Amino acid sequence: MEKEQFYDFVENLIVPLFTGSYIDGEEESSSRDLEVALGHTNSILLKPTKADEYRIILRRSQPFKSFEVNLVKAILLEMTKIYAMNIDDPVYMQKLRSIAIEKAIIESITDSPASDTIIGIISLLDNWASRTYEGSPVRMGIFVNLVNNYEHQDNEINFRDILSKEFFALLTDGINSFAEFDKRGVLINYVNVKNSKNVSTVAPNKYEKVARSCNDKRVGIVLTEKGDILIFYNRQLMFSKRNGKWGIYSHDEVIRLLYSNVSYTAKQIRRALYNTALDCSFGYKGACIIYLNKDKTEDALLHIGSADIISPAHFEMKKALELGEADKLYNLANSKEIRSQYSCTFEEYLNKNKCFKSKAVMNIIGGKKLQELDRRLLEEFVSIDGATIIDFDGTIIAVGAILKIEAGSLGGGRLAATKCMAKYGVGIKVSQDGIMQGFSADKHGNVKQIFNVG
Repeated sequence: MEKEQFYDFVENLIVPLFTGSYIDGEEESSSRDLEVALGHTNSILLKPTKADEYRIILRRSQPFKSFEVNLVKAILLEMTKIYAMNIDDPVYMQKLRSIAIEKAIIESITDSPASDTIIGIISLLDNWASRTYEGSPVRMGIFVNLVNNYEHQDNEINFRDILSKEFFALLTDGINSFAEFDKRGVLINYVNVKNSKNVSTVAPNKYEKVARSCNDKRVGIVLTEKGDILIFYNRQLMFSKRNGKWGIYSHDEVIRLLYSNVSYTAKQIRRALYNTALDCSFGYKGACIIYLNKDKTEDALLHIGSADIISPAHFEMKKALELGEADKLYNLANSKEIRSQYSCTFEEYLNKNKCFKSKAVMNIIGGKKLQELDRRLLEEFVSIDGATIIDFDGTIIAVGAILKIEAGSLGGGRLAATKCMAKYGVGIKVSQDGIMQGFSADKHGNVKQIFNVG
């Protein structure tokens, strides 16, 4: 592979797979160096072959994990074979790239024969993804046991014998029920997933039981009602195939990108924010979530209508801002109206202006902060049309807020609102097709995308 081709390969295939990663130049290399190796300070070093005299430095803020290094090795091995074919057709090349990444993803977590079994299962699930059964989308759940290899029996059934059959469409649902195969692809069990012991997982709330069931000895494969294919391993969602493209979930890296504060409470809030975005992503619900920096609350309040505020303390801050604005010369004509509007308590304001949504949300939350609320409730809150605004300490300022953006104009799409408010902290936009995008301002105040997952 030529150097220009290799840079293109890393930039367009490797970097997008690892959230927060970027090419940080290159270094000299010798034939003693491996094609893929861990480098210093959270980096991976890559070169096409051992004979090449350079290695590209791929870096991010979090250390790369062993399975990620194995994944890069597997992708590089497959892509080297493809580039050696000298294929000119870009469409064919794109298809081969997709197959190579799929093969590498599976081989990064297990070897043959289990990897062959999983790849075969995914191929059959791909066929079901574009089909319906009696007019309804198909959901399926498969476990592959990586340890037990049962003795050959005359009546054994292989996944290839049954996975494409119509009766199998109703056998599992990918949430509570699964068919389990051994590493050779032989059917060994039917599993009704139960609430197992409370172990740490990173997965969408609806699939948390699945993640708990998938340790380092079992891989979970789920076909969702939207045709997505999810892979669970090591008690977390690791990969997904959405809209025909594979994505890797670097959970820890995204959580770290949400905020720079390292206090224990901030870590809890970051994890709650990420979990909520993940839940919306796989609930196929849109969301706009804003997490404010400690010194930006007042600036953010200028974009939020008083009727959307559900925190008494933040209402008082907003009230002070509005009354201060009323005293300015250019606003004297409206001063009397503004003062009349705020000549009451928070409770009186909500009643007078018939703020039923804000009152209902306040009653449901009961004074709790973001990190103290149930995940299911948070998913429902943030999917309400409008933006959910969270202060630095986890206080929920507003739910379903219609923001004043672009020089005071009301409305705007979720993306516009997210980017506008990202000036004051971190903005997370979740689209209904499951894409999670994060935005924040750099030191010059320019809003940049910091992650794109799913």
